[in-house]
Parts: sequence; C-alpha cells; structure tokens
Amino acid sequence: MSIETKEKWDKNYRSCTSEFPQAAEVLLQNQYLLPSQGTALDLACGRGANAICLAENGLSTSAWDISSVAIEHLTDKAKENNLTINSEVRDVSQNPPDPNSFDVIVISRFLDRNIITGIRNAIKRNGLIYYQTFIKEKVDSIGPGNPDYLLDKNELLKLFNDWYILCYREEGNTGNTDNGFRNEAMLIAKKP
Repeated sequence: MSIETKEKWDKNYRSCTSEFPQAAEVLLQNQYLLPSQGTALDLACGRGANAICLAENGLSTSAWDISSVAIEHLTDKAKENNLTINSEVRDVSQNPPDPNSFDVIVISRFLDRNIITGIRNAIKRNGLIYYQTFIKEKVDSIGPGNPDYLLDKNELLKLFNDWYILCYREEGNTGNTDNGFRNEAMLIAKKP
C-alpha cells in the first residue's frame, strides 16, 4: 500500500464536513437493473455512498478503500442505517478482487487501468459492472487534472465492448454544455 496515497486520502476524508454524499448517478438512475440478491462490491468506495445504496437494495455488500478514515465514515453510516456492509481498508490497485467473486461491482470516480482485467474477471457470469468516472473532454476543472486518471473518448465503452452494454453515456463538450451529464462517462454492462 502506498503510504503517500493512503495519507493523501485520509487527509481528504478527515476534512469532509459536508453531508454524506449520494451514490453515483449511474447507480442511482439504474438501481432497477440490480439483481434481487447476490454479492456486490463498492470498489475504491470513498465514504461508501454506493455501498449504502447496494445494501439498501438487498445485496450482500462489501466496500474497499485505501483510506481508513473513509472506511470509518462508511462504518458509522451503515450502523446508523442498520445495514451490514463488509468494509475493508484495502489498496485495490495492489490487491484487486478475486476472480468470480461478485455479482455486481460499482466503481465511481476511480480509474486504474492496470486492474481492469482483474475487475472484469472478478465479476461472475451474467454479473454487472456499474462504472462512472472522469473524462478528458471535461467542460470545467472538476475532477483530477492528471490525464492518467481521465478517460479518453469512448475508452470506458471500449474496455467492456465484448459485454452486453445496458447503458452508456458520455457527452463531452457536445451541444449546450450548461446542461446534461458532463465531465464523466457512465456505463453499465453485463458479463456474458
């Protein structure tokens, strides 16, 4: 685990004074596609809003993040909502999920291209990936500035192009940029 990365994210979450965040838009808008039972992972979960949503939908939910402070936030919120979530401090870049271990994986605002194959393999047959993260063609400065953490045009779609695509949205700078879903791409795909 990168101590520098862990300390950076611990500091970030320690300074969080805002209300508990909402789940990613890709998950909020498409909860109806979730299975009625099964296992789910909120990978690089941050404060765990996606994990809360998954558990509220009846899935046996795990949540992993490099930040122990983020995991503490999630643990408190889960307890407050009487939800059981298997929360774990884990550097997912160094220790991705095992093959065939989850029915659903949700990733929001996290990109490590080196573990995409591991993520694909971790999803069981007929399982789902919900993925939402930042793109290079942003309309403002929100999100990371480092292009290593930004998707190229249609990159997310290409990463899962051999799966059944249920939802894909990436608007970039097209049209009236004051409206719409900007700065990020979202995808839901089903593993064959």
